[in-house]
Amino acid sequence: MPACVPFFFGGAIMALIKFGGGITEMRGSIAGNVFSKNRYGNYVRSRTVPVNPNTARQQLVRAALSTYTTRWAQTLTAGQRTAWNLYGSSVVMTNKLGESINLSGYNHYIRTNSILALGGVAAIDDGPTVFELPEADPTFAVAISEATQLITVTFDDTADWDDETTGHMFIFQGQPQNAQRNFFGGPWRYVGQIPGEAGVPLASPQTKACSFAATEGQRNWVYARIMRADGRLSAPFRADCTVGA
Repeated sequence: MPACVPFFFGGAIMALIKFGGGITEMRGSIAGNVFSKNRYGNYVRSRTVPVNPNTARQQLVRAALSTYTTRWAQTLTAGQRTAWNLYGSSVVMTNKLGESINLSGYNHYIRTNSILALGGVAAIDDGPTVFELPEADPTFAVAISEATQLITVTFDDTADWDDETTGHMFIFQGQPQNAQRNFFGGPWRYVGQIPGEAGVPLASPQTKACSFAATEGQRNWVYARIMRADGRLSAPFRADCTVGA
């Protein structure tokens, strides 16, 4: 059976490699190369190392990671950490190779609270007791206008998260691309959140201001994640559109 082997560099996992009769799958980066796959097959490209301008967005993400790493170690009770660990061991995730894995409770705690921090939402310290991820919204769709620089988000406003006071849908916009572009992997910017409200859920659609300026005729990808009130965070799901006038 092929084995999935992590390639370590400087203590961090840089790539996932699956060995069979030779290497059959590879994801991630090694040295100056990035390995991935699209619908035409596996490919490799040169790794681009972005500049580090230390923007306000970067500072917010770094501060959240630092804050919640410390909070996990020093603020959470042993019982709370146990609850997150039980959730992690019970919930199956998918890695870059499409294989089933389990994240640690710490990973899930950081995953949940770092995205809450982007939206300015209070931390969730108690681990979830429902052992499944929220489902993606099959109705999710977007439209973008150059004139208004607004993203119109269509979603299922009968979904459970929309009827929870601390439920959310978090929205991220990709950098707009030429119309002929068929694949997109980033960069992404946080746009905002659609908050749930018990008893008075928000109606679909809702609008959010673009984080990247959009021009008519460009192709633009947007992804969303659903956060349930108990801290369960969905996998990302996408929609794309051609920017209108």
